Amino acid sequence: MTLFSHTWAALRGAVAELRDEDFARPSGCAGWLVRDLVCHLVIDAQDVLITLVTPASTEPTRDAVTYWEVSGTPPTGDDPLDALTVRLAAAYEQPELLRFHLDDVGSAAGRAAELADPARRVSTRGEVLTAGDYLSAYVLEWTLHHLDLVAHLPAVAGPPPEGFARSRKLLESIAGAAFPAALSDTDALLVGTGRRAPTGAETAELGELGARLPFVLG
Repeated sequence: MTLFSHTWAALRGAVAELRDEDFARPSGCAGWLVRDLVCHLVIDAQDVLITLVTPASTEPTRDAVTYWEVSGTPPTGDDPLDALTVRLAAAYEQPELLRFHLDDVGSAAGRAAELADPARRVSTRGEVLTAGDYLSAYVLEWTLHHLDLVAHLPAVAGPPPEGFARSRKLLESIAGAAFPAALSDTDALLVGTGRRAPTGAETAELGELGARLPFVLG
C-alpha cells in the first residue's frame, strides 16, 4: 500500500514538473504523445477510485500477478480505446487543464488507496482481488508509465528505486523466470515489456527467456 502511494506520488510529481511544450513530445507508448499518456493516467486514477468503492463478496479470482492480461503483441496505438484517449487528450487544449485534472483526480485516488483495507475484496474487469493485490499490481503500472513519460525527457526525474525493484519482481513472476542480473531493473522492464528491443549482448544474456519476449501487459 505504501509503495503504491510512493510510486503514484512520484509519477504525479514528474507530470507536475513538465513544461507546457513537453506535452507535445513523444512518449514511450507507441502512437502517444506525452499529453495522451497523461490523459491515460487520469483514466487510470478514475479506475482506481471506482475499483476501491466496488466491493465484492466472493473469493478472489486474481492477485497482483494474475491481474494482468498478457500478450506478445506490442500496442500500435490503433486500438479504439487508445484512439479515444488521444481525442480526449486533444480536447484539453491547454496543458495546464490536463495537469490540473490529473492532480485533482490523482490526489483523490492516492487518498483512497491510503484509506483502503488491504484485505477487503474489490471487483474490477469482472474479476475479484483484494485491495492490497490490486494496488500492488498498480505499482507496475505506475513504474512502466513513469518510464514512458520520461522516455524522451531525460531531464525529468524517473521512477523511484523501490518501484523498480517491486516491478521487476512482478514482471519476473508474470514471466515465470528471472531476468539476468546483468540487466538493470530499467532494462529488464523496458525489454521485458517490449518497450525496446534487446541488444545483441542482452539477447545472449536472456537465453531461452528472450524467445518468449515481449510480455505486453493489459
